[in-house]
Amino acid sequence: MPREFQRGHKARISDLTAGTDLYVGVQISAPGLTFDISCFGLDADERLSDDRYFVFFNQPKSPEESIQLLGAQAGDTESFRVTLDRIPPQIHKLSFTATLDGAGQMSQIGPGYLRIVAGGEEVARYAFNGSEFSSERAVMLGDFYLKDVWRFAAVGQGFDGGLDALLKNFGGEVAEEEAPAAPQQPQTGAGAPGFAPPAFGAPSAPAPAPAQPQPAAQGFAPPPGATPPPAPPAPAPSVHAAPTIVAPLAPPGGGQVPPPAPAPAPYGQPPQQPYGQGPAPTAPMPPGYGQQPPAPHAPQAPPGYGQPPQPPGYGQQPPFGQVPGQQTYGVPQGAPQGGAGVTAALQQFKETPTGQRWTQQNKKLIRVDLGMGGQPVLARQGSMVLYQGKVDFSYKGAGFAGRIVGNATGQEMQLMRCTGQGQVFLADNSTHLHPVELQGDAICVSAENVLAFDESLQYEVRRIEGHGIPGGALFTMQFQGTGTIVVKTHGTPVVLPVTPTTFADCNAVVAWSAASQVVVSSQVRMRRNAYPGDTGESVNLQFRGAPGNFIVVQPYEV
Repeated sequence: MPREFQRGHKARISDLTAGTDLYVGVQISAPGLTFDISCFGLDADERLSDDRYFVFFNQPKSPEESIQLLGAQAGDTESFRVTLDRIPPQIHKLSFTATLDGAGQMSQIGPGYLRIVAGGEEVARYAFNGSEFSSERAVMLGDFYLKDVWRFAAVGQGFDGGLDALLKNFGGEVAEEEAPAAPQQPQTGAGAPGFAPPAFGAPSAPAPAPAQPQPAAQGFAPPPGATPPPAPPAPAPSVHAAPTIVAPLAPPGGGQVPPPAPAPAPYGQPPQQPYGQGPAPTAPMPPGYGQQPPAPHAPQAPPGYGQPPQPPGYGQQPPFGQVPGQQTYGVPQGAPQGGAGVTAALQQFKETPTGQRWTQQNKKLIRVDLGMGGQPVLARQGSMVLYQGKVDFSYKGAGFAGRIVGNATGQEMQLMRCTGQGQVFLADNSTHLHPVELQGDAICVSAENVLAFDESLQYEVRRIEGHGIPGGALFTMQFQGTGTIVVKTHGTPVVLPVTPTTFADCNAVVAWSAASQVVVSSQVRMRRNAYPGDTGESVNLQFRGAPGNFIVVQPYEV
């Protein structure tokens, strides 16, 4: 039986199958709608830095063929072959997406799925339907992402803006459409060896590859910084399509229109070019025909086009955003590309979408999408700074026994439960936030350093054994299970491996691996502490454990 995924669920690929030659099938349909299903190969910053790893109908495979588009087969609308051990190291994520070609919304789709097949056996399936979406026109269905090992995540998040918004989210740009060209036909039969999926009943005849006469350049331009393909010759349609002023640019016979005869040079002066025109054309007129051209021997290109800009005071307007008299040339330092204005100034602070349940917006603000995973989040009371959508906040009580334990141990957490369908932004006193994803393992965190966590995690008060101090013990919280916990620190923490000689101040330590053995090491001596001049470092924690254990310490003492 394949493992069933819901939106937001994640798993290691190795937990699903030992193979690395995988088949990914997508089934999505709606009456009267056409879908384009693609795979984006993203770098460590989740950007399409190399457009050769955008695999779609017009580019059916990556350069080393680790990602191949196979076409419709075995009941799937579209299918891919992914060979994980051949993916180059610069690719850290494969995002499988579906976009609408034409009008419509994703809320109109019927039941569909994304499935993973290995060795002819289906090992994972993420099922979805139109009720999970609203006005989206492009959706990210699922991701293969590299985090120590390759993992799979069911995403199910989309964009109202369609393909344009999807490309911009991945760092790409949408260029203007060019002349239509015949799209390449994906090989639907070849390239699917023994790893292909099992047939559902009698195998149907392979459906012909979709060969709609779509524009070859649907605007898939590489992002800034990527190596673009060789630029085609400058197109002239925009010039010839514009209304002419004096006469057509070319005669019916295909020859050139001779320029009007220039007037004789008056009074012995050298011949002049006709008014409003440059030199006699020997090729189609450049863009801007009919406008005032720059002087032939003194081109006046704007600043930034390969020439150093002239300083203010030469009869020119200062560059964009520059105050008159400012000494710097060009765009002032700190001004974003794209000009001045409120929108440009705030562009760098825009919300960061990633399609994940937990998304860090900056070092001190984090967003949780309650719609992914379908489970509530427990957060520190008063930590919500903004929310979008339908979200309910309720008090999370610890019960009578929990309050007694919390008061006695100092590990009481005042929590609220966040439920609904929306996004909640959390922060607390401008502390640094660190989301930690648990995959069945455990971590010990002081209650003072917990901001929020998935309700699916189990947590309890854990005692730290000690000797030589009043009370004989300290306490902490242990979290265990599958989910995410957000740890807050004052400043940037440091993570150290546990060795037999690792000691930490109990007021500065934030968290440690649950497998570590922790012992209170005190330096309480009557002679040392009975007189002025005490160091203030009388209680420390000693950590012991096998290689792989760690502690997290903040540059701050509670």
